[in-house]
Amino acid sequence: MREVAPSGGVAGALTGAQAREGYEALKAKGLKLNLTRGKPSAAQLDLSAELLTLPGAADYMAEGATDCRNYGAIQGIAEARRLFAGILGAPAEQVVVANNSSLALMHDAITYALLKGTCDSAAPWSREREISFLCPVPGYDRHFTICETYGIRMIPVALGEDGPDMGEAERLAAKDATIKGMWCMPKYSNPTGTVYSNEAIERLAAMKTAAPDFRLLWDNAYAVHHLTSERIEIANILELTARHGHANRAFVFASTSKITMAGSGLALFAASKDNVKWLLARMTPRTIGPDKVNQLRHVRFLKNEEGIARLMEKHRALIAPKFEKVLEVFEARLGRVRDVSWTRPKGGYFITLQVPKGCARRVVELAKEAGIELTPAGAPFPHGNDPEDRTIRIAPTFPDLAEVAQAAEGVAVCVELAAGEK
Repeated sequence: MREVAPSGGVAGALTGAQAREGYEALKAKGLKLNLTRGKPSAAQLDLSAELLTLPGAADYMAEGATDCRNYGAIQGIAEARRLFAGILGAPAEQVVVANNSSLALMHDAITYALLKGTCDSAAPWSREREISFLCPVPGYDRHFTICETYGIRMIPVALGEDGPDMGEAERLAAKDATIKGMWCMPKYSNPTGTVYSNEAIERLAAMKTAAPDFRLLWDNAYAVHHLTSERIEIANILELTARHGHANRAFVFASTSKITMAGSGLALFAASKDNVKWLLARMTPRTIGPDKVNQLRHVRFLKNEEGIARLMEKHRALIAPKFEKVLEVFEARLGRVRDVSWTRPKGGYFITLQVPKGCARRVVELAKEAGIELTPAGAPFPHGNDPEDRTIRIAPTFPDLAEVAQAAEGVAVCVELAAGEK
């Protein structure tokens, strides 16, 4: 997090009249810009255009004489499981490749646990008097939506630069048997870009929990999504949980949604042998098999981990300049505004902007009036409630570079005005 101005402010800050004048000029531009979701741009999707011609009319047989046009192979074809095993940190036999959305897999895993319990549960979670999840904040709003939809109580835990507040997480999990899970985005977290330290990951793997069927929902969505030349690696949660006697603790999720085509990617799951067996048993009444043709085309296109890395370098070339532009504008414009800070992520899809306390909703409102759509101010918190009303998620990937520059300038103007009003 880059703290731009101390609480006392700095010389040269705009007066209220100057801030209002700048905002009226912004509105007069008649902008129509959208920074609400972390979507790949059309240029990013074009990087995988070859998928639309694969695997080809005569290429439909996978290993083991698997006809990809037909039913079966509920765990996914062997080639696809091998392709993503390294990213997931699991042997191929402990990988499941499913259709499109990892969010769907997360949703299904939780609903299966509610309906049937996990492989370590004495009864379905839904029979418990209450179910709770630990939720590092700021976090991913879709995680919180799943909990809210199914009546799972969310307990916020502060997310720092190296991961969750582990003292608090350990204290809560050890004493409260209603706490059945914890959301984690361990690498380039949404929306802060946080990378969990190896120490934090080991403590998560080892910590005592009052619930014997406690699960880490390990959403490694940005495992290969670097924004710099640095290739950050994190500790392997599956190896560590096994080492500490909690082999079934982690459900690991990922997808190709921001690797190839977001609308037609592959969802990925990895876990212990018992957890994989449990998931496949729960999936069996739901499906006779995934889209194996799509899996085969991904194998033909990506080929291996080196192929994935090469493709992600092309993504970086497209989106890193957009992040740099936002940071450049914030540095130039918001250094004059006290109590403003922002993240400088090394990967992922978001920048987190912290504005003066009580100003985030006002900034979003002002931006909307000026033609700039932002994610709702409370989105990175359970129930959309940011207790300090400070956090705004910035998603620079989808617009083109010129639009990103305009939007960043516009957001800065709105911050200046909101801070002046406050």
